[in-house]
Amino acid sequence: MRLDKMLANSGYGSRKDVKALLKQGAVSVDGVPVKDPSLHVDPESGSVTVLGETVDYKEFIYVMMNKPPGVISATEDTRDRTVVDLLPFELRRFKPFPVGRLDKDTEGLLLLTNDGKLSHELLSPKKHVGKTYYAVIEGVVTEEDGEAFRQGVTLDDGYVTKPAELRILHSALESEIELTITEGKFHQVKRMFEARGKRVTYLKRLTMGPLQLDPELGAGVWRELTEEELLELKNR
Repeated sequence: MRLDKMLANSGYGSRKDVKALLKQGAVSVDGVPVKDPSLHVDPESGSVTVLGETVDYKEFIYVMMNKPPGVISATEDTRDRTVVDLLPFELRRFKPFPVGRLDKDTEGLLLLTNDGKLSHELLSPKKHVGKTYYAVIEGVVTEEDGEAFRQGVTLDDGYVTKPAELRILHSALESEIELTITEGKFHQVKRMFEARGKRVTYLKRLTMGPLQLDPELGAGVWRELTEEELLELKNR
């Protein structure tokens, strides 16, 4: 692999930024300073350092986060804190982005990566990747609601949702449910319940395909995916 491509993939900026580092003599390969951006290196066996720091090469990162409320699912924003802001620099330099969006007040599982191919596959409507949410509902949720969701409900803009699976955990004036959907329309879970005359007061995503939110992750806490989790995502 070209040295400039390896460093750019490792988060050291654009090819132009990398060439500037090389010109400054900040990059060494196997202990020898180099300035040639086209030099081919083996990321697995060669030792590359930038300003004395060893480059731990990886092209993609995959991060599971328990998104807290009040933070938006975006890479940058002029007013609010974003999920990317919660990551340390060593991960932010890979330019990760959230796979799909959770509303500002919604909590739970969020995958961040710089792997555009995997992101597309997880979000493509043709792939029918299920996402399960836990919600607290103002109103009595009934089996009739479950049947309506299985048939598809009409949202306020006339869109008819794809079949969804409702599991009632507790039915009362304040109900608790789990809902699995295979699409991601704007405010979809909230709008589905509004179509049934009920209101979501708390929403948390638990799963995305085979990926389950790690119960050890507190709000705003993240970790990189295990190899097993990544394989399950790619081979789902």
